[in-house]
Amino acid sequence: MVEDAARGGDGAWPEPGSQAELVAFRELQAALPTLYRRLFPDPLAPRTVVVVPSLSLDAEVLARIAGAHHYEERLLSLLVLLRLPRTRVIYLSSTPIPEPIVDYYLHLLPGIPTRHARQRLILLSCHDTAPLPLSAKLLARPRLLGAIRAAIADPAAAHMACFNVSALERTLAVRLGIPLYGCDPALLPLGGKSGGRRLFRAAGVPLPDGAEDLRDEIDLAEALARLARERPDLSRAVIKLDQGFSGEGNATFDLRGAPRDGSLAAWARARLPQLAFEARGMDWEVYRAKLAQMGGVVEAFVGGEEKRSPSVQLRIDPLGRLEVVSTHDQVLGGPNGQIFLGCRFPADRAYALAIQAEALKVGEQLRARGVLGRFGVDFISVREGDGWRHQAIEINLRKGGTTHPFQMLQLLTDGAYDPATAEFRAPGGRTCAYVASDNLESPRYRGLTPDDLIEIAVLNGLHFHGATQEGVAFHMIGALSEFGKLGLVCVAGTVERAGELYRETVAVLDREGSVPT
Repeated sequence: MVEDAARGGDGAWPEPGSQAELVAFRELQAALPTLYRRLFPDPLAPRTVVVVPSLSLDAEVLARIAGAHHYEERLLSLLVLLRLPRTRVIYLSSTPIPEPIVDYYLHLLPGIPTRHARQRLILLSCHDTAPLPLSAKLLARPRLLGAIRAAIADPAAAHMACFNVSALERTLAVRLGIPLYGCDPALLPLGGKSGGRRLFRAAGVPLPDGAEDLRDEIDLAEALARLARERPDLSRAVIKLDQGFSGEGNATFDLRGAPRDGSLAAWARARLPQLAFEARGMDWEVYRAKLAQMGGVVEAFVGGEEKRSPSVQLRIDPLGRLEVVSTHDQVLGGPNGQIFLGCRFPADRAYALAIQAEALKVGEQLRARGVLGRFGVDFISVREGDGWRHQAIEINLRKGGTTHPFQMLQLLTDGAYDPATAEFRAPGGRTCAYVASDNLESPRYRGLTPDDLIEIAVLNGLHFHGATQEGVAFHMIGALSEFGKLGLVCVAGTVERAGELYRETVAVLDREGSVPT
């Protein structure tokens, strides 16, 4: 058995990151194409999907996210897999997911009795709220890993689905004895800000002026000075940490007043402590340490009177096939408009097909390097006359903030995206669109329980209605009572109507949440 081989002759697991573990992981991943050919075309084939919604990110980044462990609920959108009548889902989490939340998702499933789906759903928890990645918590609990292995009916018909893949998920896959459908951690530098810039050039895709592979303040100062000399019209530059998340690793540097002589680099270095950071509570000393640890880039700030931030989500399957999954217009906020807050689907028809074509060029480069699974390519788009100019700015080798809203749409409608038209249609032919957010937050919402939220939605006609293909689906419900925070996907026939529904929903929640007790 793979598990016995991975354990070695002394019965011990290989050390994380060791050659023995890398060999065991490669053997597991080598079985994935055969598994894919055998199971994925057959909706009745028995299989087990182990969902690991771990945010395997920098611990300091996690600590800055309010209710970080509740973000694990976003992949409850993968309960859409329970529409396959012989599929078992093992869903792992840091803390137990309340039954009202589970019931809420299962009732959204079209065509499957809730009882039938619930019998095939296994929920296992670490009972641990520490600001650490879920995968780290799982690896620290051998008995829980044993319970997960015991719940997998047939390891030869099972795989892991993760939010992102790091060395932690590689170790977890080896210890569970099943492959993971995601990018090999060895390839993660391709998705960093520096690796992304190199790939964009290789693909022939336009990108902002700048420099990559920067490690300290000297590198930053020289890159800023070079950019200022080449672009004397430039008023701002953006500095990004290579493994920053949702814009939290970004900072803006003000180039106004820069000298035009040999003192430019020294001038820039002296002003680095005055960076405008996107992350709350960030300071220069912490940022400088992160830069030394992971590297970063400097880029010209892309200006324009009308500017958008669209993205394209793609997938490379275990057989090496590349496809477009969706397009979105991202909604950004934060001090300098670089923090991901939500999205609109689909992206504007004026450029959806154009950014798909550019993203596919990047996808071809990633496929040639062995990337597997979902990934996204982000752009900055500026209107120029009657058209748009697009520059690629980031690759995300993971599920992103636009993944679970799209999966929620699939869960609710059983429809599909057509890359030829950049439209999503339900089985009856109706087009579907949505406006979604992970960051609807207000002190007024604190104290509202999951049951309160569901009652508010039903009484105010917000609950998704299958007959009209319109309504609201909530996620991150577990963060509502303590943090006053939740996510939502507002589905309608057009983006405009979905936006109206979003505003109506916020107004209802603001009103209901402020009712005195």
